[in-house]
Amino acid sequence: MPSSGATGEGDVPASGLSGGARGGGHRTHRRWSARRVTAALVAALVLVAVVAALVDVVAVRAGRPAAAWRRHLADELATRPVNDVWMLTGAAVAAAVGVWLIVLALTPGQRRWLPLRSPADCPRLRAFLDRDGAAALLRDAAMRVPGVGAARVLVGRHRIRARADVRFRDPQQVKDDLATVLGEERDQLALARPPRVVVRVRRRTD
Repeated sequence: MPSSGATGEGDVPASGLSGGARGGGHRTHRRWSARRVTAALVAALVLVAVVAALVDVVAVRAGRPAAAWRRHLADELATRPVNDVWMLTGAAVAAAVGVWLIVLALTPGQRRWLPLRSPADCPRLRAFLDRDGAAALLRDAAMRVPGVGAARVLVGRHRIRARADVRFRDPQQVKDDLATVLGEERDQLALARPPRVVVRVRRRTD
């Protein structure tokens, strides 16, 4: 039967890096995503619209009547008032899509990759570490702390959240040791922006 004991959080600030780790390289920015799926989707929609309009314009120039969809669209735009619910809905959807595309254009993406610090002698060298891989390394380090029976580590851009079950020893001592070990392991990863380490422990007796 599980029983809960002491719980708490311990932070290891990024300033805990040694002087050599802080000054031994250059900052590496997050890698920009190519966003091929988004680009292909937008390009396909634009291509379909342009081809449909071009075909209809050529048909009209050849003496044929305009397509029914174009006549219907022109009539709807000419007769519906600006405060019509469908006009407002279409404008809202267009604005939302536009904001989404602007956000995609101005943000790098690739949130699952953590940039590493570039070597001092090769500042143009860029390397990245997968978040899941970093979490696995930190979890292995946490499991080596005496008293830890189980551990879970989540790596984010700004925080490393670790939760551990304490089987023996004082939970506060285990938390302090765990924060120290995870801070050292984080420093070994040579991340360009080392996240803070947040530790929570609870006693488990089952």
